[in-house]
Amino acid sequence: MPEINWRNFIHSDPEILLGKPVVKGTRLSVEFILGLFANGWTERQIIENYPTLTKESLRAVFAFSAECMREEALYTIPSGTN
Repeated sequence: MPEINWRNFIHSDPEILLGKPVVKGTRLSVEFILGLFANGWTERQIIENYPTLTKESLRAVFAFSAECMREEALYTIPSGTN
């Protein structure tokens, strides 16, 4: 499967969600969509509930996130011992 160009699907506009990256043509942020997956939603459930999204736009969310992870220094927060 060829690599997807996330720039065709994701953009940021200060007038939309205070500039958070969103899927073009929606007010659905990358953060929100990743949260749905993190909470156990499937690709099918997301597309059924948000029909403006496509399989390609969901792939772009992950491609964008992967690029952000490569470019940013990220640190984990140690979990507390209980």
